[in-house]
Amino acid sequence: MPAAPPVLHAPGPRIRRGAVLPAALLLAWAAAAHSGLVSGHLLVPVEKVALVPFLDPQGVHLWPGLAASLARMAAGFTIGAAAGLLFGLGMGLSRTADRLFGPTFHAVRQIALYAWIPLLTAWFGNGEPAKVVFIALSAFFPMVLNTQEGLRTVPAAYREVARVLTLSRWQLVRRVLLPGAMPSIAIGVQLALIYAWLATVGAEYAMGLGRGVGTLLSEGREHFRMDIVIVGVLTLALVGFAINAVFGRIFARALRWRGPAR
Repeated sequence: MPAAPPVLHAPGPRIRRGAVLPAALLLAWAAAAHSGLVSGHLLVPVEKVALVPFLDPQGVHLWPGLAASLARMAAGFTIGAAAGLLFGLGMGLSRTADRLFGPTFHAVRQIALYAWIPLLTAWFGNGEPAKVVFIALSAFFPMVLNTQEGLRTVPAAYREVARVLTLSRWQLVRRVLLPGAMPSIAIGVQLALIYAWLATVGAEYAMGLGRGVGTLLSEGREHFRMDIVIVGVLTLALVGFAINAVFGRIFARALRWRGPAR
């Protein structure tokens, strides 16, 4: 008897359910802004906020700022994720490396990320290098942890098969360990991207020089432009959501060969 075809669930109902809370918040925002319950300086009406990035002389700076933030995030993420992947592979594949570097790594990662800012600004100043290094640090730690964990959790049966087939060390790593660790590494990349985006805005807000969404937020706060602040916050949320959704789909397609998760 032939197997029944898989049931495909349309994404429409899920999207509609997910839109309920944002729609309710927008309605509450509009009601509070127009009812006079909240000062107009603190809670700008929705329609005015929507026009800020297009018509306001300061609000239009959002677009070059967003481009600068994304470029900065890409540079820091690339450096941090690449270094984290190599370091995680080293500690995951070598017990000696894990014993030598593991305790120091786990001690350093307990330091709050933003505690590095005074040290980085003392070393690199408030310019671009300090921001990129800060972003790289934010991407480095989740990449190391997920890479190392992925290598550790490769099923023992895979290693036994490799031993039976008398694979060399390099073949074991390339054909068994790396494919087995790939889902965890993919999660590390996704986390590193989100952390890098948050660190980008945090670095721009704290260090202040140059274009960026964080700089726009800081200037909006300084001039008490709550509409610009709200636009900046919404931009952060939408970009973070887009990064997570896009790369989640990419990794899901790339790892389809593993079959459905159980």
